[in-house]
Amino acid sequence: MPTPERTSLAEIVAQAARLLESGGPTAVTMQAVAAAVGVKAPSLYKRVRDREALLGLVGVATADDLTRRLTDAGGDLAELLTVFRRFGQERPEAFRLLFASSIDPERLAATSEPVLRATAAVVGPDRALDAARLLTSWALGFITMELTGAFRLGGDLDEAFAYGMRHIVGSLTSDQDAVRPAQGS
Repeated sequence: MPTPERTSLAEIVAQAARLLESGGPTAVTMQAVAAAVGVKAPSLYKRVRDREALLGLVGVATADDLTRRLTDAGGDLAELLTVFRRFGQERPEAFRLLFASSIDPERLAATSEPVLRATAAVVGPDRALDAARLLTSWALGFITMELTGAFRLGGDLDEAFAYGMRHIVGSLTSDQDAVRPAQGS
């Protein structure tokens, strides 16, 4: 009779994600994950090829979590940006991993879908990707600076985020004919 499984791939990924949040990427070792799930490190290799593959699985789970949150937020651009920021604040290391590793392009497309839908509703399908990139790059920059403590001049970061969000979203929802690229650009 085979011995019962002492852990699952889902538990391995969950513990790796927990270690990531508590100690950063260097804390995610096969030995540490094995100890967290109650097995010996060689047992992990039956389910995960190596540490890089494990971090890739954590990245996939992170993308799926963010996708769920964005989908649940609905189609309001401000709400999507707020959910994105909250995700970064709650899971800063996973947030960094999501943008620093090579996640499956289909997973990233799924994560982008709620934002693309919302921007298409505002600017139309022809400019939806451009608008989504504008929103994402601004929010990613703001959140990354917030997480690294780069805002050192004081002030309320919640107010600063709300100010930026109002103006970025407002620029997309204002008269689209008012903003035209210069000829020959």
